[in-house]
Amino acid sequence: MAAPIIRVEGLGKRYVLRHQRAEPYTALRDVIANKARGLFKPNSASEASEFWALKDVSFDIAPGDRVGIIGRNGAGKSTLLKILSRIVHPTLGRVEIEGRLASLLEVGTGFHPELSGRENIYLNGAILGMGRMEISAKFDEIVAFAEVERFLDTPVKRYSSGMYVRLAFAVAAHLEPEILVVDEVLAVGDAEFQRKCMGKMKEVAHGGRTILFVSHNMAAIQNLCSTAIYLKHGQVKAQGEAGTVIAEYLRSSSDAARQDLALRQDRQGNGAVRFTAFSITNERMEEIAALQSGAPALLHFDFESNGDTRELRLAIGIDDELGTRVAQFNNEATGQVFGDATGKQRITISLPKCALRNGRYTFTLFSSVAGDTADYLFNAGSFDVEDGDFYGTGKLPPGDQGAVLLEHSFSIS
Repeated sequence: MAAPIIRVEGLGKRYVLRHQRAEPYTALRDVIANKARGLFKPNSASEASEFWALKDVSFDIAPGDRVGIIGRNGAGKSTLLKILSRIVHPTLGRVEIEGRLASLLEVGTGFHPELSGRENIYLNGAILGMGRMEISAKFDEIVAFAEVERFLDTPVKRYSSGMYVRLAFAVAAHLEPEILVVDEVLAVGDAEFQRKCMGKMKEVAHGGRTILFVSHNMAAIQNLCSTAIYLKHGQVKAQGEAGTVIAEYLRSSSDAARQDLALRQDRQGNGAVRFTAFSITNERMEEIAALQSGAPALLHFDFESNGDTRELRLAIGIDDELGTRVAQFNNEATGQVFGDATGKQRITISLPKCALRNGRYTFTLFSSVAGDTADYLFNAGSFDVEDGDFYGTGKLPPGDQGAVLLEHSFSIS
């Protein structure tokens, strides 16, 4: 078995946060007096607290591994990459890296703003330990990939964020480091360039180089990465095969999609039916935090009823972030008639394959009994949808085309 190209043992990163004590009323003389006291007692008006961005993180990465790093905002993903890239020093633990490492963490990382695009290509190559002839051999390929020919001799401080990212990624991917580290920064580029980057990273991975990729795009992680690491509150919660770790991430998130609707007062209807809760589960009936495009899921709506519930009609409308109705579920339309539904009940909507795109959606709930409105909740709640490999092809569909995904195929005759 090959020795790890990256070894992380007991890694921890602590930050000291200073909080300024606020006085209920501060006059000009108080400001001057505090400044004077600060000359002799530094930070006398502030209180400090500790925050561990990472704590006891350990893992090994073998040469040629394609590793996705996932987790909610604030989980410690970017801090981990900065430590691996030697931008930040750890508080505890150690990191061993064999081989050249190229990082793309933030827009413009490693670029000198006063230098031109041409000069920065050579500067970045030199930082990676490459000679001028080695860089020159890749120069035309880098420029063509980044699509910055017209601005090659312009100082990069005049570049847009998209141009910055295109050039930075092109340099990092084409100068052949043994390890390529990429953060969510690719989201700055347009959809076409993102697909181009994914293709290049697959090419790099198939060439035997190691990739660490941080993304909130679960489809990109699934398509590119063979394994994944799930970080939560600065600690490793799961590590292993990418699909398994993604499922754990969706299932165990603290931001679970379960929502209590019982106390909502902004409802209309005679109360014969009353919606009380909403939740999402996977096909194993495990609660998950979000749906995933292309994956099966179950939407559960709990309700209570009293009296006669014959001719019970239930309808759920799904709206996108702009308030446009993109889908509706209705038991009348499916021809499913319910008998006695007195007491506490749960209606479950089965989605064999979620067709919604990445984003946040709101839902509106409606019920009627014998033709009379029983309960109507406008914008009752919301849920998120993560990207997924909807077509099972390993390729992401264009992100800016249409509201939903539809199964289809082509033929030519």
